[in-house]
Amino acid sequence: MGLRANPTYRQRRFGAEVRAIRERAELTAGGAAVAMRMRAPHISNVESGRTSLSPERLRLLAEAAGCKDATYLDALMELGQASGKGWWTAYRDRVRSSLLDLAELEDAAVEVINYEPMFVPGLLQTRAYADAIHQRGYARATRQEHELAVEFRMRRQRVLTGERPPRLHAIVHEAALYPSLGDPGIMREQLQRLIELSRLPHVTVQVLPFDGPVPFGTSFTLVVPSVRRLGTVIVSHIEKSLYLGEAEALARYEELFASLRTVALPPVDAEVPPEGHAAKDSLGLIQRLLYPLL
Repeated sequence: MGLRANPTYRQRRFGAEVRAIRERAELTAGGAAVAMRMRAPHISNVESGRTSLSPERLRLLAEAAGCKDATYLDALMELGQASGKGWWTAYRDRVRSSLLDLAELEDAAVEVINYEPMFVPGLLQTRAYADAIHQRGYARATRQEHELAVEFRMRRQRVLTGERPPRLHAIVHEAALYPSLGDPGIMREQLQRLIELSRLPHVTVQVLPFDGPVPFGTSFTLVVPSVRRLGTVIVSHIEKSLYLGEAEALARYEELFASLRTVALPPVDAEVPPEGHAAKDSLGLIQRLLYPLL
């Protein structure tokens, strides 16, 4: 099998985990190669995501490194042996590779936490809202590229209504709920959609109000698979989003989200009757913004 020219994030992440196991044990590439009964150059290609590693050889490395976390190793083997094929495969070479990586991560997630200071989270957007913000985006795109990006985002949303949907906890700043986008009907539909999706038992939506603490300025998403230490933080950037898998990054953004959760308004709960909203909460704020648009 030839070397991969453009490994996916999943393949690069597998390689990074293999390297971390080796380095924690203070094994050189040569020492790891001896333990796995293979040549040292092959180790370099595995760690860069350019080629795979059999479960048998991963077990040999774990044994040499004294790694005894069976749950983690089983999940890592699954990560390395995954085919990488799914509904997103049909979009390969048609959308950015980072979007394909995101879809693959979401497909395997048990939990997704998301903070958005300026926009409604992608998994909760209506088509009209997604279309409007893409048209007003900073990136230049042809009409066909624009339509494909919106189509891909709508397809991603099916993860919330599939057979094993992840838990989604989204915190949205109040600023994201005001834009008219040229048509009040777009925002009206979007606010109603937020309330509708919050009725799903695995979806939690909170609003961070203007009168709260100064918000964190960058959106981020933490995608968590069955083994949390294999999670990924995606930090949005206008040029290229950052995909972070280091334990320190995961802990830092989990702590940041926890702090945002405590200062955001109580979650949207559409089942609570109006008289139950005596205190300010996320649903009450959304409804206040929605009424003038009806």
